[in-house]
Amino acid sequence: MIISVPNANNEKLANVIERINSNAKLMTYLKSSNVMAINRLMYTDHGPVHVKIVANIALRLFRILKKKNVQSSLVRDFPDYNFTDEDAEVVIVLASVLHDIGMIIHRVKHDETGLILAKPLIEELLDGIYSEEQIAVMTGEVLHAILMHDSEARPLTIEAGIVRIADGLDMERGRARIPYEKGKINIHSVSAMAIEKVEIAEGKEKPIEITIKMTNPAGIFQVDELLKHKIEISGLEKYIKVKVDITGKSEIDKYTIG
Repeated sequence: MIISVPNANNEKLANVIERINSNAKLMTYLKSSNVMAINRLMYTDHGPVHVKIVANIALRLFRILKKKNVQSSLVRDFPDYNFTDEDAEVVIVLASVLHDIGMIIHRVKHDETGLILAKPLIEELLDGIYSEEQIAVMTGEVLHAILMHDSEARPLTIEAGIVRIADGLDMERGRARIPYEKGKINIHSVSAMAIEKVEIAEGKEKPIEITIKMTNPAGIFQVDELLKHKIEISGLEKYIKVKVDITGKSEIDKYTIG
């Protein structure tokens, strides 16, 4: 599996992505995450496919917010280090790719244990692209986003809030397919299998409009119990509107978050 994202002429991001794909230890961590998640826990995908989807969603969210003049926390809070939005994209992608590597140990507290594994990888992936001081700052920002992706605490940066929401938006049925086919049939798997498509667009009422298309109302469990909570304490809730579209039941179009 190759991790790919639209780099939009961001050469530093392209360089980091190339390093990610050639880092044998990191790619093995990602594969091992799925051994724990799917094979042992019968849970949803937490491996290379998942993090690639999260990275792409996160960049999409960030670039929409940037067009709406929402400033990245990296640029805003560290003016002495000459950061740009391109560097914020590197933080977002690194956090997206690394957010679940704690799963190689267990799902329990994987957001915390992943920090131990992620720190040396971040420093290695950024070495030579950034100064020592910039790497120190960016390491902290990436680790904050990793910790906040599944925490009850409120993210304190735009980047962390984006990664948190992007993680929740990987909810199309493909993510739950393997556990479901292996026989794990409960409200979580049935709900996930009901979701056909997640669409992210620039909104009219709010900067970001997310439309979740599903085949039956079971999918609302995913929205209410998982995504809604991630958005409500993301720090970005004022920028996002979520609509649900259930095939053949237009009255559900009135179901919105935000």
